[in-house]
Amino acid sequence: MNRIKEYFADWDLYEKIWLFVFTCIIIVLSIYWKDSYVGILASLTGIWCVVLIAKGKIANYYFGIVNVVAYAYVAFGCQYYGEVMLNMIYFLPMQFVGIYLWRKRRVSNMKDDVKVIYMSNKQRIIWFFITIVGTILYGFFLKYLGGNLPFIDSSSTVMSVIAMILMVFVFVEQWVLWILVDIVSIIMWFTVMINGGNDVAVLVMWIAFLVNAVYGLYNWIQLAKK
Repeated sequence: MNRIKEYFADWDLYEKIWLFVFTCIIIVLSIYWKDSYVGILASLTGIWCVVLIAKGKIANYYFGIVNVVAYAYVAFGCQYYGEVMLNMIYFLPMQFVGIYLWRKRRVSNMKDDVKVIYMSNKQRIIWFFITIVGTILYGFFLKYLGGNLPFIDSSSTVMSVIAMILMVFVFVEQWVLWILVDIVSIIMWFTVMINGGNDVAVLVMWIAFLVNAVYGLYNWIQLAKK
């Protein structure tokens, strides 16, 4: 119990309330809408994961491993094949890469926190063009597969791939891409809901992700100043 208290010692009241409130919202809505157990698991572990990322905590990757597998299962049932491939082929192994790289950038051997940095202007320009070209090409591929909302799915997938790369190398700019990914994903899962889907917990998860990404950007800017 003391170790848990120590771990949350540097969390402010807003962060604790934010995590508690969204956890409760997901559980209540999931029960009301009779959501699947896998959908609830994906949503809860996803929220806990991104909150820890915003705090710069290495422990986020352990929750991320569970979230990736559960979310891919739900996405497959909705025919979002880009999301499935993204999570199982890319996000899952990247959790282990992240654990390794973040451990190398820890503030100290006794801390779970990492040091964050900014990209150069040249890096920003290069990754911007890679994002645009990748979204277009992958969109046509998903359309060929018969996927649902192929170009929206593609934009979410490509930006997520790049954002994850920036994340494991602890670049502050990752949060700009995550904000865009969250907006696109909200549109995708809202479309599922209005067409009769019952994965409300996943939609709420992405809304929570968006709120967290905005806060994550602010918090990492503060961490970079330190």
